[in-house]
Amino acid sequence: MARQITEADSKKADTGFSLRIQQLGKVVDTGAQRLTILQAVNIEIKSGESVAIVGASGSGKSTLLGIMAGLDLPTTGRVELLGHELGALDEDQRAAVRAQGVSFVFQNFQLLPGLTALENVMLPLEIRGVRNARDEARQLLTQVGLGERQLHYPAQLSGGEQQRVAIARAFAGKPAILFADEPTGNLDRTTGAQIEDLLFELNQAGGTTLVLVTHDERLAQRCQRRVHMNAGRLEAL
Repeated sequence: MARQITEADSKKADTGFSLRIQQLGKVVDTGAQRLTILQAVNIEIKSGESVAIVGASGSGKSTLLGIMAGLDLPTTGRVELLGHELGALDEDQRAAVRAQGVSFVFQNFQLLPGLTALENVMLPLEIRGVRNARDEARQLLTQVGLGERQLHYPAQLSGGEQQRVAIARAFAGKPAILFADEPTGNLDRTTGAQIEDLLFELNQAGGTTLVLVTHDERLAQRCQRRVHMNAGRLEAL
């Protein structure tokens, strides 16, 4: 029987690095050919560090992000997330690592349409068994400027408001590491700038590690470090 991953495990496993990747490779067999998506990727990200991954569309950025977070497995190499070697864990154990210390913000928000803003933010708190989930969710929504929109459904909110809900939800579980994939990609420049400010404000307040995939060089420059994906390889900038 697979051993359950607990929050205590993640705390014990803290080595000063949120993420370590060694000689990572990803090959996809399409039937007609084998495509090399990632090759010889190496990176270490310290706890509390903010890192931007930039590069052209199709360079492998989102694939790398998914493997970093344990949503996908590499063909070769080693991924250590929050002190856990993901290749040594089964699917349920990888999900448990994510549940205990990982959050996400996506370009298309990925809110549950049948839940209000408040309920969307409450969800990860309830999954973790937080007793005062409703109060915490209300506080977070007020913090992101949506104190008067808590009972609205996603379809009743603008794109910027939906992303604010998504950010509140991402930080609701006090994650050790946050993965953001083009978090301002569907927003106009003014709204995007507001979301950027909010993202970095909450990131710094919580001491959360931030790994950000973006095409926006201006957004990338706000991170402490930038790396570049080029044809499946990671290069320092």
